[in-house]
Amino acid sequence: MEETTTFQGLRHLFMTIFLYCFSVFIVAPVITDVSMAALCPGKDECSLVIYLFGFQQIITGVGSLMMMPLVGSLSDKHGRKSLLTLPMTLNILPLATLAYSRGTTIFYVYYVLKTFTSIICEGSVLCLALAYVADNVTEGQRASAFGILTGIASCAFVCATLCARFLAISTTFQVAATMAILSTVYMRLFLPDFIRDNSLGAPIVSSEKLSSPLLEDCPGHRNRIFRSFRSVREMTSLMRSSVPLFQVVVISFFSSLGEAGLHASSMYYLKAKFHFTKDQFADLMIICGAAGSISQLIFMPNLVPALKEERLLSIGLFFASAHMFLLCVAWSSWVPYIAAIFALLSVFPQSCMRSIVSKQVASYEQGKAQGIISSICSLANVISPLAFSPLTDWFLSERAPFNFPGFSIMCAGFTMTIAFIQSLMIRATAPMSEMGSP
Repeated sequence: MEETTTFQGLRHLFMTIFLYCFSVFIVAPVITDVSMAALCPGKDECSLVIYLFGFQQIITGVGSLMMMPLVGSLSDKHGRKSLLTLPMTLNILPLATLAYSRGTTIFYVYYVLKTFTSIICEGSVLCLALAYVADNVTEGQRASAFGILTGIASCAFVCATLCARFLAISTTFQVAATMAILSTVYMRLFLPDFIRDNSLGAPIVSSEKLSSPLLEDCPGHRNRIFRSFRSVREMTSLMRSSVPLFQVVVISFFSSLGEAGLHASSMYYLKAKFHFTKDQFADLMIICGAAGSISQLIFMPNLVPALKEERLLSIGLFFASAHMFLLCVAWSSWVPYIAAIFALLSVFPQSCMRSIVSKQVASYEQGKAQGIISSICSLANVISPLAFSPLTDWFLSERAPFNFPGFSIMCAGFTMTIAFIQSLMIRATAPMSEMGSP
């Protein structure tokens, strides 16, 4: 198959991602209120909720750490569409549970289902979608295509949050379950499973340079798919294979650690300090999502050719850090809304990092490479609640050593700053086709 020269051939993938992300994001503004009402009714601060979701994040992160390289590896052999079916189907179960009821017992059923389904679902749909884009888009267009894909997800975020803003909580989960089913059916009916010919490219770092080859199960090793899979060895080989890859791994870890810390703390912080409810959370998310959509769909395709991925990565990480530092010292309820506008520039890093990684490997290695980077993000998600959940609980409680409710968000900002500093040292990546040419 020839590479897609425009993004027209990706329209079914974009629609699949839109529907899937809509089902995921529509519950985001309400899940805090649902959790608090089920476990700590009538309270604005609840240690049990903070620690339960911290534990869930650890379990999900550990599982994803092991699953992402395997999912990517299997998709390289069996197709992206086949592997997309599993996480998209599993995503329906926890949503349908809360669509049925939101009492304490049912909430615990949801919690268990969500914890174990997220091991496969968390990050795998995006990982496979990125690999699908890399399969079908030329190297020069990948950063823009990744940005558009992320922009589609941001559009879904905005639309879902707007719906959640005006829907009752019970209706919200019913809509979420319906959209999850619709996304799976649409994907199975309309998404073509294109796998590019393995001969279209060769990796920048050949397996001869690795003491333990990163990706052994290429065309000459079809019978080794399970024997060659060792997730820890693959990640180690990836980090040793080239300087740009190692730098992206470091940046990905610290930026994911900071982002996970922000997500683990911000809603509880805003609820405790400014008494935010579902509606305020929805308003805040709409601003972030709208800014991110505009940036990725309009600005990023024009900025990548001029500034390149490496510079855009640094710009995005700088504004992500600034957003966290401003939020942690918010002195009024309007400050978080101003900080949310920073999403206009802080949405660049993920697309830029994925584009840089995709240029380092051959066409038949895209699934594994994206899966390994996703597993690095999962590792950060394992560590994050171990640090940020106790900090959040401590500084939002009366036991805090000093009055600084946003202390945990400030710490998340410092980890994002480390990623920003590392991004300033990253080397520019040449297209794989140029590196592979004699």
